Amino acid sequence: MKHAPAQTLAGIGFVVLSVACFAVLDTTTKHVSASVPLMLALWFRYLIQALFSTVFFLPQRGMALFKTDHPRFQLVRGALLFGSSLCAFYGLKHMPVGEFTAIASITPLVVTVVAAMVLGEKVRKLRWALVIGAFIGTLIMVRPGTQHFDWVLIFPLMLIVTNGSFHLLTSKMAKTEDPITMNILTGWVGTALGAFVLPFVWELPTDGFVWAQLLIMGSFATVGHYLLIKAFSKAPATVLTPYFYTQIGFAMLGGWLVFDHMPDQWTLVGMGVVTLCGALGAWLTVRESRIQVLPIES
Repeated sequence: MKHAPAQTLAGIGFVVLSVACFAVLDTTTKHVSASVPLMLALWFRYLIQALFSTVFFLPQRGMALFKTDHPRFQLVRGALLFGSSLCAFYGLKHMPVGEFTAIASITPLVVTVVAAMVLGEKVRKLRWALVIGAFIGTLIMVRPGTQHFDWVLIFPLMLIVTNGSFHLLTSKMAKTEDPITMNILTGWVGTALGAFVLPFVWELPTDGFVWAQLLIMGSFATVGHYLLIKAFSKAPATVLTPYFYTQIGFAMLGGWLVFDHMPDQWTLVGMGVVTLCGALGAWLTVRESRIQVLPIES
């Protein structure tokens, strides 16, 4: 480890705070989905993030803030994150926050294996076992043949595909692109994509509380992504990855406080299996010191 222990601890702290922000974002998204069209809420989430990030960094960077050597990749990256957010918004509307977060949390394991296969590296049997274990944990949560298993599961599964692709592209781009520029351009791409459907869903809220929730969504998304940037500047992703699974705990807490929902015992067992496999996968990555495992972004 080349990073000082104090910096590593700071990076871990930033990660925990960032996933707490994402849990607040997800919980607020589920709550506001009962009051406004989801596509309108999604557009406001990206607009607020893009505006806040630009206003904060533009005075420091000037127009160089928007400079990129790979504009096409930036567009694709923004579209992938927008698709991931779309799956998250619709999934959270129909599923409890904790369960949705836990299923989506198998993404890092899947990304690690796919990245290894794409790079032509041998995938150890233990890593395959962890992926299978996380999948079994997911099956325990959704339990095929019960009322827990229905069509809404398509949203977290689609999230795994879109978010996994997003992070594979991010890993490639992070070698040459400024992470702050990537974050801001992603926000504006999401804003532009959301604007295409605004004429079909435009319905300005009249309730001040709804406006407050939209502001909370955009603000916590902005802060969460900024904290991620700070975390990766302090410590490598391989060290930070296990702490991303604390988002499951924050999501469960949000679901309990806001919606009075507590997962049943089998769902808790499934969540525990997914968390354990994910943490062990991150530990294995640290041992191998080869492939970075990136977090889920909302």
